[in-house]
Amino acid sequence: MRSVAPRLRALLLLLLAVTAALVAGAAPASAHAALTGSDPQQGAVVDKAPTQVSLTFSEKVALSEGSVRVLDPKGERVDTGAPLDLGGDSYGVKLHAGLPDGTFTVMYQVVSADSHPVSGAFTFSVGAPSKTSVSLPDREAGGGVVGRLYDTARYLSYAGFVLLVGGAAFVLACWPRGAGVRAVQRLVVSGWLALTAATLALLLMRGSYTGSGEVADIFDLSLLGTVLQTKPGAALVSRLLLLAAGALFVAVLFGAYQKREDDEERRDLAFGLAIGGAVVAAGLAATWAMAEHASSGLQAGVAMPVDVVHLLAVAAWLGGLAALLVALYRVPDIEAAAVRRFSAVAFGSVVALTVTGVYQSWRQVGSWSALTGTAYGRLLIAKVVLVGVLVGLAWFSRRWTGRLTDAAVSGAAVVRQRARKEKEREPAVARGGGDDRRAAQLARQRAAVASAREKKLRDADPHRSGLRRSVLMEAGVAVVLLAVTTVLTTTEPGRTEEEAKAATSASASTGQTGTVTLDIPFDTGGQDGKGVVRLDLDPARTGSNEMHVYVERPDGRAFDVPELKVAFTLDAEDLGPLPVVPDRIATGHWTASGVQLPMAGKWKVAVTVRTSDIDQVTVDKNAQIG
Repeated sequence: MRSVAPRLRALLLLLLAVTAALVAGAAPASAHAALTGSDPQQGAVVDKAPTQVSLTFSEKVALSEGSVRVLDPKGERVDTGAPLDLGGDSYGVKLHAGLPDGTFTVMYQVVSADSHPVSGAFTFSVGAPSKTSVSLPDREAGGGVVGRLYDTARYLSYAGFVLLVGGAAFVLACWPRGAGVRAVQRLVVSGWLALTAATLALLLMRGSYTGSGEVADIFDLSLLGTVLQTKPGAALVSRLLLLAAGALFVAVLFGAYQKREDDEERRDLAFGLAIGGAVVAAGLAATWAMAEHASSGLQAGVAMPVDVVHLLAVAAWLGGLAALLVALYRVPDIEAAAVRRFSAVAFGSVVALTVTGVYQSWRQVGSWSALTGTAYGRLLIAKVVLVGVLVGLAWFSRRWTGRLTDAAVSGAAVVRQRARKEKEREPAVARGGGDDRRAAQLARQRAAVASAREKKLRDADPHRSGLRRSVLMEAGVAVVLLAVTTVLTTTEPGRTEEEAKAATSASASTGQTGTVTLDIPFDTGGQDGKGVVRLDLDPARTGSNEMHVYVERPDGRAFDVPELKVAFTLDAEDLGPLPVVPDRIATGHWTASGVQLPMAGKWKVAVTVRTSDIDQVTVDKNAQIG
C-alpha cells in the first residue's frame, strides 16, 4: 500500500496541474451572446447626429443602469443612462440633443441569457471622423483575477457535485457495505464541502464577475443584493438550499443506514434514501440547467431536462469511479459483485451520455463547419476523444472485473483457512488466560500480521492489481475530462458564433463604410521614447483597406521615428500575423493602401515603433473589422 500511495499522489498532482492549466488558460466567458448589429453601424459616418443608439444581440440579454454608454470625442457621456428594450433581441439608449461632429464610442457590458457577461465597444462618426480621447479597457468582462477565480470555483462545483452524487449512488446501488467505510465517507463528504464552498464563492463573486471585475467588489453587499434578483443568483441560492437537504441525506446514509442490522429495515431505509437522494440530485443538476447554456437558445424547454439527465449520468459514472478507486486502494475485501454492479451502472451512464450528448452537440454546434471552425467545436471534439479513451479503459476494467470473481472467492478461502490455523496455534494467554496486558499486546500483533498478510495477498492478486491500475487511469482521464467540460461551459456555442459571423458579413455586404481609429500609447524605454500611435483604417471591413498611422509625442507634436511596422492577427481563426510595412509620407505620418483583411472578426493590431538604433517596442490593440 505504501509503495503505491506515492505514485497515486504524484499522478493526482499531475492531473490537478493539467486541470488548473486548462481552467486558467480558458478564454474569458465574454461572448455567449454576440452583437450581430447596431444602428448606427460600427465605423459608420452619418450626416446627422442620431437620437438613440440601438444594439442587436444573438439572444436575450440583461441590462442595468450604465450597461450601454456612449462617449463623445472628449470622453464625456452623451447618453441618458436608461437602457431601452426595443423588442426582440434589440436594446438601445437615448442620446442628448445637440451632439457635435466627431467620432463617438459606444461601450456595452451586458449579461447573456446563459449567465455569461458580454462586453465590447465600437465607434461611429457624425460629420467626419475625428480624434478621440476615449481609451477602451483592456480587460474583457469575465476576465482578470476575478474571472480566473470564478472559473476555478465553477470547476470545483462540478467536481463536488460528481463526488457527492456519484459517491452516494455507488454506495446505495453497488456497495451498501461501503456506507461504513471511512475512506468512502470522506470522499462523499468532501464532495459536499467542495460544492457548498464553491457555490458560496460563486454567489459572492457573481456581481464582480459580471461587472467591474475588481476583487474588492466581491465583498460588496449591494452587488450581492442585485445578484440575488437575477436568474443565476436564484439558481445558486436554490443550490445552497438543496445542499442543506443533501447534508441530511449524507448524515442518514453514513449514520442510521450503515448501523441498521435488520435486513428489512435496511432495505426500507435504502429505498427512502434512493428516492430522496434522486430528488436532491436532480434538483442540484437543475440549478445548472436553468441558468446556463441549456436555458437559452434553441428548444430550451427540451434542453433543460436533457441537461439534467446528462449531468446525473456524468456524476453516476465519474463519481462512482472515484468511489470505486478509493475502495480498491483502501478496502482489502471489496466484493466482486459490487464491482460488477458498478460496471452495469457505468454502462447505463455511458448510454445516457451518448444520447444526451448527441442532442446537446447538435443544439450548440449546429453545423459541421462550426465543429471544426469554432473554439466550442474543437473543445467538443477533445471531449469526445477523452470520453472515447475513458470508454476504452472501462472496457479493460470490465475484463478485469470478470476475472476478479473467481480470484476473490479463492482469495477469501485462503484468508479464512490461514486465520483458522493461526487461531489453533494461539497460546493460551491470548485466548483469555494470563496477563491482560500481554493478551492485548498479542492481539495487536496478530491484527498487524493479519493486515500485512491480507495486503500481501491482495497485492499478489494480478486481477485485483490490474483492475486498480485500470480504474486509476480512468480516474485520471476523468479529471481532465471534467476540466475540458468546465472550459466548454465558458465558451461561446458554435451555433451562436456562426450566426454572429453571418450577421456581421451581411452587415459588411451592405457597403457601409467607416473608419476605425486606434490610439495606442508606447514607450520604447530609451531617452525621448514615449509617444502615441494613432492608426486609422478605412473602411475597416473585409477586403482592401487604406491605413494611415500618425506618431505623436506626449505633447501632441509629430514624432519623426526611424521605423514603423504593423501586423494584423485574427486569433479566433489562427490567421496571421499579416505584416504591413507602411510608407513614410511626412513627419510622423505613415500610410499603406490595399491592406487586405480576408475575414471579419476581432483583429489584434500590433504596431512596432523604433525610436533609435536600439530602442523599440511593440504595442497592440484589438479592433473589430467587418
